[in-house]
Formats: sequence, C-alpha cells, structure tokens
Amino acid sequence: MEVRYSGELAEQIDYIAKGLADLTLSKDNVMAALKAQSTYNYMPVVGYPTYTAFFISTREKPRLDKAYFLDKKIGLLDYPTSRSGHIIPKQMFKRLDLDMRVLDIQYVSSHQVLREKLSSGELDIIATYWQESDESRFSANYITPIGENISGSRWYMKMDVDNTDLACALQQQLQQVAKNNGSSYFDELDLYWQCNELPVYFLGETDES
Repeated sequence: MEVRYSGELAEQIDYIAKGLADLTLSKDNVMAALKAQSTYNYMPVVGYPTYTAFFISTREKPRLDKAYFLDKKIGLLDYPTSRSGHIIPKQMFKRLDLDMRVLDIQYVSSHQVLREKLSSGELDIIATYWQESDESRFSANYITPIGENISGSRWYMKMDVDNTDLACALQQQLQQVAKNNGSSYFDELDLYWQCNELPVYFLGETDES
C-alpha cells in the first residue's frame, strides 16, 4: 500500500484528475469540477459533518464592517479549496467592498498554524472553524460566524468494479478511525453505503458452536 499526503492543491488535482488514487480525501466541489465520478467512478464512502466558518480573535469579537479590517493582521489558509480558511473569508471581504491589496493578509499552511500564530499575537484575526480544543485557548465570545452549513470533506473510493464488500469494509474502518479521534465533530458521519452486518466467525466456529 502506498500513502501520499500533500497540502498542495495542484498536486491533489493532478492525482485525482489522472485517476491515480484508489482512495482519496477531498471536497465535493473539487471532485465535481474534475468530473471524477463520471471519469473514474470515484464514489463517496464516508463524509464528515457540515460545519460553520468563523473569524476568530483573541482581543474582541470581530465586526463585519469595512473599516474594522483595515488595520488588522489577518490569517488565511494558502489552500484555495479550503472553504472556512480561504474561500468564505475572501467572499466576505468582497461583500464588504474591501480591496484585498490593502489588507495585511498572511497565508499559512494549516489551520493549526493559524491557531498558533493567533495565540502568539502574530495575527489579530484568523478564518477557520471552531473545535473543542479551542475552548481552552480562545474565548467563544470573540468569534463571528461568516458561513454556515459548509459540507465537510469526503473519502472517495475509485470503483473499478462493483466491489461493495470492499466499500463496506472501508466505510467501517474509516468510521472507527473517526470515532477514535476523540472529537464530537466525528460523532455524526455521513455513511454512503448501506451495508449488511454479517456475523464474524473464527476458524472452526459455526452457528451451533
């Protein structure tokens, strides 16, 4: 088994567009843009829950008005397909009629880096999602929602053949991994395969054992 990890959008797109991945974690808008389902029959196995995007600060509740952002150090993700960390905050700036060129924006590689830079004072505001561990670092009074009901990422499997047993096994495994993560975010996963749970026998066992 070969596992590849990359935060580079171009590499992810190239890998999916060529059908090189047997199992991949991606967003529905990326898969739709690449027509991955019709071209290589990528099918969703497990989907993560919808969530809300926020502006988060450590000093005050962010205000959604034009003047507020002009003197702020803002953190976004350097990942154009990230909705909470890139797409939605940029859409918000556009709605506020803000010229991106006059804003002090720092692009970073991950949501974790955003949080670290906000905690250290390197940034005044970050765009991200809210998670349980944030309660010990930031105040829930200093967050402002900027987008709701955002669809989570999904695990997609390339179905070269109608291998339902493999899809069901992967779904069960991914569900178990999510539960072991320890976050309530993963408690309500979207499961795309209706799988029959069959009894598991050990060697030499039967129904009469």
